[in-house]
Amino acid sequence: MYQYDAYDQALVDARVAQFRDQTRRYLAGELTEDEFRPLRLQNGLYFQRHAPMLRIAIPYGLLSSRQLRALAHVARVYDKGYGHFSTRQNLQLNWPKTGDVPEILAELAKTGMHAIQTSGSCIRSITADHLAGIAADEEVDPRPFAEILRQWSSLHPEFSQLPRKFKFAVSGARQDRAVLRVHDVGLAFYRDGAGEVKVKVLVGGGLGRTPMLAVTLHDALPWRQLLNYCEAILRVYNRYGRRDNLYKARIKILAHSLGAQTLREQVDAEWAHLENGPSTLTDGELARVSAFFSPPPYEKTADESAALARLRVLQDEHPDFAAWLRRNVHPHQQPGYRAVTLSLKRAGRAPGDVTSDEMDAAAALAERYSFGLLRSTHSQNLLLGDVQLEALFALWRDAHAQGLATPNVGLLTDVICCPGGDLCGLANARSVPLALAIQEKFADPARLADLGEIDLNISGCINSCSHHHVGHIGILGVDKEGSEWYQVALGGNQGVDASLGEIIGRAVPAGDIPGMIEKILAVYTEARQPGERFIDTFRRIGIAPFKACVYGVKTKETQHA
Repeated sequence: MYQYDAYDQALVDARVAQFRDQTRRYLAGELTEDEFRPLRLQNGLYFQRHAPMLRIAIPYGLLSSRQLRALAHVARVYDKGYGHFSTRQNLQLNWPKTGDVPEILAELAKTGMHAIQTSGSCIRSITADHLAGIAADEEVDPRPFAEILRQWSSLHPEFSQLPRKFKFAVSGARQDRAVLRVHDVGLAFYRDGAGEVKVKVLVGGGLGRTPMLAVTLHDALPWRQLLNYCEAILRVYNRYGRRDNLYKARIKILAHSLGAQTLREQVDAEWAHLENGPSTLTDGELARVSAFFSPPPYEKTADESAALARLRVLQDEHPDFAAWLRRNVHPHQQPGYRAVTLSLKRAGRAPGDVTSDEMDAAAALAERYSFGLLRSTHSQNLLLGDVQLEALFALWRDAHAQGLATPNVGLLTDVICCPGGDLCGLANARSVPLALAIQEKFADPARLADLGEIDLNISGCINSCSHHHVGHIGILGVDKEGSEWYQVALGGNQGVDASLGEIIGRAVPAGDIPGMIEKILAVYTEARQPGERFIDTFRRIGIAPFKACVYGVKTKETQHA
């Protein structure tokens, strides 16, 4: 992974010193709330419902075991002994004291971590495919490009006061595990027929109160023009983005109002002034950054068959291990290796929450089994990227002892969930109790396996921090005369064929949601064809049969479904 040099370290240390003085002046009454607000947001500090919240950057999801131990330490010393991994691969501390935040940032800076640009109207921390560099379906490793974008965008003076926040996501694989189409800019790296690296540039995605999927502005951007073209996009947005209306300020609104063709023309006109300019990437610069992402010292495996045969024996002897292999272990580019998800979706615990002790345990697992490196995922789990086949059983045994081996990745109980009304000041309803109720109702492993892959996302408000719009089943908390109610949508999807969910009908109270999901699943299991996932069945039969079952509504569509 990328290692900070003296320049990076000096920048982060200077930001810590600057914020330490700003915080001192605020606590002394020398800065008002309004004066302190933009300063704290530039350093990832929010004031939430009950306490401050600090969002710590994990650029493109990569963590060393040393960094994870640093996060465990600050959560233990300065918070309540746990943190929360978000869908954007960052870690949030929900209970720090304002006066302690400079100390937290100073501690993190020792390991090359910070909270710069995790909030505010700027280019936010860049997210990536959590299998970047190791995915079996990958064409181009996007991590060097993500790091180049990070260096370019950090404290960029022209883009530090944009109309609204601005989010990048990158991927270089055939599958989209980074949800590119719901970001302000999604970058899909690939190789053309001649083997040259090109970039498909998607612009104008976003969820919230006006969910939209990104449109394609460029199908085959030469990689050397990456920064020039992104700068052109941001200049057009900076110039024409709405600043008079908070709810219409995102680039998705600009893309919608102008239309894809007009937006493309505007960006191309700006790009004409930037193409081949000073920000043009060179082979030397790409090689310099790529060197930080060279493969670890893998042991060469001539033939996987012997190791796989031993695993089959162990699976027969240990059914729980077999279930874990099916759900939590993923293909790898390197023969003899696999990627492994450490699940943070244990029953009775808020999805994405991890204690300091569990962070230390995960760091130890990374050191023992995966070259001391981890990844945070969009689905709020942790991942070990480079585990030998021969070590899988020992890893499962050790992870199980730490409560990190729940075999439910991609299944109904692998819920994506924001902190909701328990912590967030913007939330209309609580998310976590609902997630726990759903996990409890559908806890049977055999039934979960039979239901197959289902993405269930829960957001406590319309801001859609948990991306409920693109969950196969998406749940939104709404306020109804001071009470918590929930709206359900079906048919969202997060892959290359991304789609936005359709609202099934009127909102219902929290206690009705598990039963509603039971009815939705009954329609699915009755209608599915062999090999169909939930999303496949939904797209084939449409929303009407689900609506009829849930609400007892009969329509022409349901009568013939």
